[in-house]
Amino acid sequence: MRSRDTQQVVPDATTVRAGATRIQSVERAAALLRAVAAASGPAATATALAETVGLNRTTTWRILATLDQQRLVSLDRETGWYSLGFGLIDLAGQAVGTSMARSARELLQRIAVRTGETAALAVMRDGALTYVAEAVAGAIVSVTWQGRSVPMHATSTGKVLLAFSGPDEVRHLLGLPRGGRLQRFTSATITSRAALGEELVQTRERGFAVCRGEFEESAWGVSAPVLDVAGRPVAVLSIWGPPERITAKRFGGLGDLAVAGAEELAGRRTATSA
Repeated sequence: MRSRDTQQVVPDATTVRAGATRIQSVERAAALLRAVAAASGPAATATALAETVGLNRTTTWRILATLDQQRLVSLDRETGWYSLGFGLIDLAGQAVGTSMARSARELLQRIAVRTGETAALAVMRDGALTYVAEAVAGAIVSVTWQGRSVPMHATSTGKVLLAFSGPDEVRHLLGLPRGGRLQRFTSATITSRAALGEELVQTRERGFAVCRGEFEESAWGVSAPVLDVAGRPVAVLSIWGPPERITAKRFGGLGDLAVAGAEELAGRRTATSA
């Protein structure tokens, strides 16, 4: 027979309903995440965030350091300002990828009909950029990217994600050791970090990325980011096809269409007819 000292005490349903199982450290982390999401500039320093949530600075720094390690927040080490991390985008991609794919199907079909090319949607899943929806309008295609993950530096999809991510997240997404070169897939692949950096600047300025057969020679296209209210990319909308149809001359028009479609998905633009 067990002694009373060794018996395990299991909380009953009444105790659980009363909230006795709440964990204070988790509540504090959640409060800090909400504060980071709402803050910007000097209001996003550890000291300011501590005041916002009513915690002492030591506790705040420890929680923020843990969240940073888990990529749920990101620290700009030059300014000391925190922002939400890309780990949240990955979680969101896994949570809403299916529902976003459903809501995007009609839009992708409209774009496919209008352009005669393939329109696709990609989200982050388990650290990889993966296509979750695709529409083709009458054109014969030799490949489909649905369910595939793609390299970040060699596709318009990946490059636009990099362009709208912070420096720390770019390094993480590329996953290269210091001084390492980018993998070559075709003769058009960008393998220089400096050249990629220049391309990302151009991508941010025009609002969409382009690809000239850098991953597969048969796939040229454009991509635009679906941004949340804080300007973070939560998905990518792409239009692609073979180089015989998608030439550099079409990049501008297709890019504007991709941007419009991405804004529609983000709820910042009303639907337009094909």
